Amino acid sequence: MGSQEGRTQLGVTSTGFERARKQLNRFLLGLALLPLLGAESAYAQAKLRLTDTTLGPISVATGSNGQTQVIEAFNVGTGALSLSFASNATWLTASVGTLRACQIAVQQNTCLPISVALNTATLTRGSYTGAITVRDPNAIDAPQVISVTVQIGGGVPDSIFLYTPPNGGSDSVRFATNSVLNTNATTQAGGSWLTVAYEGQGSFRFVQPYRVSGQHLPGMAEGTYNGTIQIGGSAFAGDNKTVQTRLVVTSQPIAFAGPTSINVKLLQGSPATVVNVGVGNRGRGALSLTSIATTQTNGSGWLSAALSTSFTGAAVSLTPGSLGVGTYRGTVGISTNAINGPVLFVPVEMEIVASTAPTISFGGVLNNATFASGDALGVGAISALFGEFLTDQNYFASGAPLPTTLGGARVLVNGRAAPLYFASPGQINFQLPFETLGGDAVVQVERNGVVGNRASVSVAAQAGRILVWPGLRYGIIVNADGTLPLPESIKLGTYVSKPVRPGETLVIYAIGFGRTNPSVESGAASPASPLAQLSNVIVRFGVPGLFDSSIPQQAAFAGLTPGFVGLYQINVQVPEGIPTLDDFDLSIEYNNQPSNRVKIATRQ
Repeated sequence: MGSQEGRTQLGVTSTGFERARKQLNRFLLGLALLPLLGAESAYAQAKLRLTDTTLGPISVATGSNGQTQVIEAFNVGTGALSLSFASNATWLTASVGTLRACQIAVQQNTCLPISVALNTATLTRGSYTGAITVRDPNAIDAPQVISVTVQIGGGVPDSIFLYTPPNGGSDSVRFATNSVLNTNATTQAGGSWLTVAYEGQGSFRFVQPYRVSGQHLPGMAEGTYNGTIQIGGSAFAGDNKTVQTRLVVTSQPIAFAGPTSINVKLLQGSPATVVNVGVGNRGRGALSLTSIATTQTNGSGWLSAALSTSFTGAAVSLTPGSLGVGTYRGTVGISTNAINGPVLFVPVEMEIVASTAPTISFGGVLNNATFASGDALGVGAISALFGEFLTDQNYFASGAPLPTTLGGARVLVNGRAAPLYFASPGQINFQLPFETLGGDAVVQVERNGVVGNRASVSVAAQAGRILVWPGLRYGIIVNADGTLPLPESIKLGTYVSKPVRPGETLVIYAIGFGRTNPSVESGAASPASPLAQLSNVIVRFGVPGLFDSSIPQQAAFAGLTPGFVGLYQINVQVPEGIPTLDDFDLSIEYNNQPSNRVKIATRQ
């Protein structure tokens, strides 16, 4: 998948790779739109950690203040923490206590207790979410944000409507409580179509998530079916109730919106931001959108929307204009011909903040293959960082060598400017410089000379990761004829899916395997001659383990892909003895270090 010279030296001359190269080029460069010897170690100063960054949903009786919640902050660096707080909701405040022995973070010695007060007495029934920003100007991995959700009047709904076409499909509604419930579902007609499932422990310490499902059963004609769910056992009295539930079996359109809500944070006086809301149909018949309207709970003139002419949905515009700092809320209503209409409501929240430095989110520096939190970055890896106010709009590098500035933004890794592929207000894709030393590194974004917060990331000399198709477990791998080794039922754009067979050649695309021979400079495209190679790379077909039945196969070639920056390819012949599976495991070993495992489809 490089130049013609590269393919010839690799013993692969099929034009299929060239076709696949052209199709994958844009995807790989914009992926996920998806050492300074004197540099200070990330552990040479305070480094913030919180025991929780999500509180709730917390059930609160209407007209009452919620119980104060306590989390703990602790320091995994040196020095001392100096915390301050900012809240975007009037009902939500936080304060810090004195240093004491840890009670929640039991593996730590000393912690700072943070008390989160829920001043909810004036809130009406419904669900509310606010955010507390925990700041420390001298700490790495600060600021961090605590999201707090309260359910005024409880988390169990009074009634539930479910919709499904008459095709054996189902619909479900989720809710969360602060107690384990006793539930009893009954139906009046249609059979046992109604179920309630406990879905395991939630993200907060006492959140109990449930899912109510309605299933179309054989013989159920179109119409409305009634059922009830008797709920008891909750410590919150308001959740002990009988929930009326209706299942509508219909051949009419059933509309859904994505995203289901809009939440943005914008700089004061910044240009309008447009968020696209798609509307899909999980029912039958033709879905049509008839009109759109907006309402604004506070402020005026900041929210507008129009039905799109290029996709089924709406373009929602949020304009800070001359509005002051604060949080503004409203709703977009999309009228449709769907049976679950006539209006789909999408809540909108716009938070306006004063001019601020670029901010990397906590844990927001990730490799561009797996996007796994806490995963190490191999030197030279294509990486992504996520945050706020990184640039003013989207910018793309025009080619190699990659620039170190895009749209006024730079990414600094231990003080060294990194090559940039892509920059936007919320995401920057960059190459981790080959010069970065292993260990803990500090990453910052500089926007127009203003340097933002410091985020930590673990760096390894090599941490190879196979690229993965977004939303799938399958690796970004190409067959010799340009098809993809996926089950034929999976369709990705214009690609053809075709399981691979023994004796055929695969090209596996990956990042993070470190320096090659000869070495390539950071930000530079890999040459076609001489090829930048790795030695003794093994591709393992199957799952390694205690009773290892996987098949190791020496790579025919492993190294950087000619013409690309930071992209590796591993060419390998599929061995005899592989089974016929739609989800066969494949991984790479280099210097006895395994990559992530991905799936391919295989046939005998």
